[in-house]
Amino acid sequence: MSQTLTGNTRKVAIVTGGSRGIGRATALLLAANGYDLCINYLSNTAAAESVKEQVQALGASCLLFQGDVSDEECVVALFNSVDARFSRLDALVNNAALMLPQISIEQVTQQRLQRMFCTNISSYFLCAREAVLRMAFKHGGKGGAIVNVSSLAARTGSPHEYMDYAASKGAIDTLTRGLAREMSREGVRVNGVRPGLIYTDMHRDGGEPGRVDRVKELLPLGRGGQPEEVAQAIYWLLSDNSSFTTGDRIDVAGGS
Repeated sequence: MSQTLTGNTRKVAIVTGGSRGIGRATALLLAANGYDLCINYLSNTAAAESVKEQVQALGASCLLFQGDVSDEECVVALFNSVDARFSRLDALVNNAALMLPQISIEQVTQQRLQRMFCTNISSYFLCAREAVLRMAFKHGGKGGAIVNVSSLAARTGSPHEYMDYAASKGAIDTLTRGLAREMSREGVRVNGVRPGLIYTDMHRDGGEPGRVDRVKELLPLGRGGQPEEVAQAIYWLLSDNSSFTTGDRIDVAGGS
C-alpha cells in the first residue's frame, strides 16, 4: 500500500500550472502514488483534459480548475472547489509561473515587472495562504506539505536573459524559508525545488525553444533534465520520507 494512503482515504494535492511540463509530471507521479488531484491551469484546456485522463487511468480522482492564480478571487474559488469536491487538502505544489522573452536591463519596463512578479510571486503567496488556512493546526487542520517550485536562476541571476524571472524566483526562495519557520509548529512543512535546465515549454515562452540544447554542455552532467526528474524531488518533499525536512531546497540542475 502506498505511504500516501491513510486507511482507505487518498490524500489530496493541488498542483498549480499542472497541464504541462513539471506540473504535469508531478500530477502523474502523485496520482500513481495514492493522491487525488486538483489540477489548476490557465488556458490550455486540451492539455489539461489530457492530464486528467492520464491521472484517472492511474486510479485517481481529478478535478480541473481553470484560472489565473495571480488573481485573489480565483485562488479562493480554487480552494473552495477543492473543499467541495474532496473535503480535505494535504499537499500544495506551487508551480504556476510565467517566463517572458529574454531581455537585458535596458529593456525592462514597469508593465513587464508587474506582470512577472504578480504571476510568479503573488500567486505563491495567495495559494500558500489558502493552504495554511486548511492545513495548520491552529485553523483546525491536520497538517500537510507545501512545495514551491523555484528555479536555479534564483542563484545565478540569469544575466542577459531573465533577470526579472530570476528575481521572482529569489522571492520564492525567501517565501519558502520564512513560511517554513512560521508553520514549523503547525504541522505544515514547506520546502522548495530549484530546477535548472529542464526540457519544458517555458523556454519557448522565453523566445528560445532550443535553449537547453544550446547550453547543456556547460553542465557537469552534460545534458538537460526531464520534468519527471524534478517531479521525483517534489514527490519526496511531499511524502512522509521527508518528515524531518522543512525550509530547505533541492536543486535539480545537473550539477550546476
